[in-house]
Amino acid sequence: QVQLVESGGGLVQAGDSLTLSCAASGSIFSIAIMGWYRQAPGKQRELVASMTSGGSRNYLDSVKGRFTISRDNAKNTVYLQMNSLKPEDTAVYYCKVVCRRTSLGPEYQYWGQGTRVTVSS
Repeated sequence: QVQLVESGGGLVQAGDSLTLSCAASGSIFSIAIMGWYRQAPGKQRELVASMTSGGSRNYLDSVKGRFTISRDNAKNTVYLQMNSLKPEDTAVYYCKVVCRRTSLGPEYQYWGQGTRVTVSS
């Protein structure tokens, strides 16, 4: 199995910064995609940012220029640097990993337990 451990959430004021991290461990051969999603109360979960093993990044329009996703492939860890936080960024942030457990096996996706980010105005 694969385990994801997230950290870095908290309560901050508008304009502050936070960095989330998510470390994947367990039976991992390769990780294709690492990403961050968020879900605000009463809303659907949405993709915030993702990054492929080749380095391609994808961002939600509302966070472009403020958030930066990065990954350390040696540590199977993905980061989300969040700057200029706004109250509308308040949500539970979830890490998702798409990986293979063997060289010829299928890809699986795994989710972290979520970390709460609250931005006060």
